[in-house]
Amino acid sequence: KILLILGFLSILAVIALIAVAVTQNKPLPKNIKYGIVLDAGSSHTNLYVYEWPAEKENDTGVVQQVEVCKVEGPGISGYSHSTEKAGPSLAQCLGQAEEVIPSKQHQETPIYLGATAGMRLLSLEDKSAADRVLSSVEKTLRSAPFNFQGARIISGQEEGAYGWITINYLLGNFKQVLYQGQSGWTKLLHSLKSISETSGALDLGGASTQITFVPNEISSESPENLLYFRLYGKDYLVYTHSFLCYGKDQALQQKLARDLQASTSNSSLLDPCFHQGYQRTINISDLLKNPCISAKEKQFPFSQLYIQGEGDYQKCRRNIQKLFNKTNCPYSSCSFNGIYLPPLQGDFGAFSAFYFVMNFLNLTSEQSPVALDKVASTIESFCARPWHEVKTAYRQIKEKYLSEYCFSGAYILSLLENGYEFTEKNWQRIHFLGKIGSSDAGWTLGYMLNLTNMIPAEEPVMPPLSYGSYVGLMVLCSLVLVSVLLFAWLLFHKPKCLQKGIV
Repeated sequence: KILLILGFLSILAVIALIAVAVTQNKPLPKNIKYGIVLDAGSSHTNLYVYEWPAEKENDTGVVQQVEVCKVEGPGISGYSHSTEKAGPSLAQCLGQAEEVIPSKQHQETPIYLGATAGMRLLSLEDKSAADRVLSSVEKTLRSAPFNFQGARIISGQEEGAYGWITINYLLGNFKQVLYQGQSGWTKLLHSLKSISETSGALDLGGASTQITFVPNEISSESPENLLYFRLYGKDYLVYTHSFLCYGKDQALQQKLARDLQASTSNSSLLDPCFHQGYQRTINISDLLKNPCISAKEKQFPFSQLYIQGEGDYQKCRRNIQKLFNKTNCPYSSCSFNGIYLPPLQGDFGAFSAFYFVMNFLNLTSEQSPVALDKVASTIESFCARPWHEVKTAYRQIKEKYLSEYCFSGAYILSLLENGYEFTEKNWQRIHFLGKIGSSDAGWTLGYMLNLTNMIPAEEPVMPPLSYGSYVGLMVLCSLVLVSVLLFAWLLFHKPKCLQKGIV
């Protein structure tokens, strides 16, 4: 009987030890939340899927991109004449999101659509059409299995500010201010150092461009260009301005309209911003009805304009510079068109079309940023190449995009140098960014990051026992097992001293 009891107790203690160890140390379920943001730009729409742990850090979720899907076809503003097709165009990418996100989490996953400058322009040109496009998009998003949170046109300020949040988040600049348990002065110095080291953001789309950064000194000038943000337990005051009609596509339209207005009554135009040998035909009515084009219209005896490339970079730059009005500044300092711009501060991340164009021209090296004079000479050399040679060298690129790289490169330099007044001295503080880690540089991650402030945090998933209880239980089970084994050994192998005593 004693043998059976001892065996039973031994087995029980071993089972208890194994059970406690396995239960306590099994992998905890990943408590992941998802969110979807659609960036409805002027030329195309991208869908981004983000994830973050449900237990948030300082009231802001730790968000990272896990999927991106480029919607086929034009941006949603391109459906102004067939608005009912805008929503269905998103279906394929929504299906891709359904595959990435676990089905049991579909209903709780928020989905947002933000439309940018293309829809801002359509709203100015034809508000009724813009409303119908958004209505079509909303109908499609509501029919998806996700938690629809809204489809709206975001302001240029929001676009700029969320791009700034994205850049600094991905570069780790926000987490630098989280110094727990430090003394007041040390914490203050770290905090000041971190704020001064946030990076500015330069965003260039097809229809607008944004500049955003934390200025060195807070000025009472132009308060409408200042925004407050609270992220990771810290407050930020950010300068931002969006220039509608100064995205690369609309800037080209503006330049062509100016050239047309200045030309004699001739339906042919020599354009220095296109390669020699390149030809393009555009409808004058399409050009002049654009909301970005000045109302100073004149009648033309022809309905189409025939453009022939000239490939002259210097002449192209002179033409582009006329787009930036630098004559009137009602503030202490301005960018262009009378818009307040505080002194440039710190490094800048330049993304979207800034990156795509400069990357095509091999001018995005981060190991040793390319000097301004080298950038200019590279773009000049590219513009000077005849069209047939360029076409042969880059067969894989669509003709429309390829034909505009000369203009886009010259425009980027004009915008940064003449518009924002970057110089040879601070040019190398501009870093052209496509991705940072696994996430795309752009406004959508910043938008998602800011929106996670509104999503309640959840209690973290914990092991069944606290660490102290786990150790205590393991020690107790081990002691029981050792005691049983010791008792058994004493029972069957009595020591000599005990045997003599018995005798």
